[in-house]
Amino acid sequence: MDIPDWFVWIALVLAILQALALVPIIRRLREPDSAVRSKARLDLLETVGSLLLFGGLLLSLLVAESWFWLTLVGFALMAVVYAVKGVHLLRARRRPTA
Repeated sequence: MDIPDWFVWIALVLAILQALALVPIIRRLREPDSAVRSKARLDLLETVGSLLLFGGLLLSLLVAESWFWLTLVGFALMAVVYAVKGVHLLRARRRPTA
């Protein structure tokens, strides 16, 4: 089955947007506040995971070889980051805000 060209362009635009999202994340990594840097590290891992996901998808569509394993690595990285962010959110909700 042939994949339409417009799908490849959409995936390419999404990958470019994710790459552009790295700029503010890298700026936040240089902040003096450790809490901001910690959140920026998680955001960086999330963005790298989505870049791996989109990159593996694009390579699987455009190249004859199978690059689907790269998509799975990106998905797994994003799942781990979302789990860590969820744990941080639950911890923040349990702490009293006195």
